Amino acid sequence: MSSPISYLPAHQQKRQPPEQKAVPGVKHLIAVASGKGGVGKSTTTTNLALALASSGARVGILDADLYGPSQPRMLGLKGMPDSPDGKILEPMIGQGIQTMSIGFLVDDESPIIWRGPMITQALTRLVYETRWDNLDYLIVDMPPGTGDIHLTMAQRMPVSGAVIVTTPQDIALLDARKGLRMFEKVNVPVLGIIENMSTHICTECGHEEHIFGEGGAKNMAEEAGTELLGELPLDIRIRTGSDSGQPVMVTEPGGTLASAYRDIANRIVQEISSLESAVENGDAEHTLPNIVME
Repeated sequence: MSSPISYLPAHQQKRQPPEQKAVPGVKHLIAVASGKGGVGKSTTTTNLALALASSGARVGILDADLYGPSQPRMLGLKGMPDSPDGKILEPMIGQGIQTMSIGFLVDDESPIIWRGPMITQALTRLVYETRWDNLDYLIVDMPPGTGDIHLTMAQRMPVSGAVIVTTPQDIALLDARKGLRMFEKVNVPVLGIIENMSTHICTECGHEEHIFGEGGAKNMAEEAGTELLGELPLDIRIRTGSDSGQPVMVTEPGGTLASAYRDIANRIVQEISSLESAVENGDAEHTLPNIVME
């Protein structure tokens, strides 16, 4: 069976990948991705960013889901970003997080009906024409799937690593594996997997149940040779906090849910530190993606 990305003619296969360009004001880009929608990727992105910030890091969020931006609502942000010179955008600040999203620039109910080249241009401008202020981590809320935005990020931007969000459900794991393999193909290190909606605890009786299955992300991590970064429950407080613009990391910073997000954030930092050490010691190399069309 041929490679799943095997549709370009020979003359296009030989093209060199675009040159990567550092993002001014940003030390690390971390992509948070999922194979499919509806697994809580954006909610996880928001709370992970807040968890990293709670440790003293300077953190931003880039909402790269251009067709369905969620971060403005999740961080309680409205209005247009400032642009003193008419070219460079100042990030909006939500819950202390520097944030940029196409959702600031279009009406809430206006659909984005753009083809690939326009999406690529819009993403590139959001990344490079935002005045990020001395960030340790820019967390990128990726769209579902494995399309133009993912390839643009991997080819043109120095992504330090990717985090895969899934639920234990078989159909979600199937698509999450595709997302993980895509990052492997384009030479972006996979930092690990987060299992969201791992269990449900009844608010009335306290009974805990694996309603979407059990152990799926753990098995996937073992098969892929990566880390299970953590497991998060299906909890109404996470959902209501995201819908109201008051994430659970803000409303209950000392609670068990916040502790779970902080544990995952710490593991991500450790993985990035290990990658940096490996590169410095010559044991690994973060190279440009070489996407071969067979």
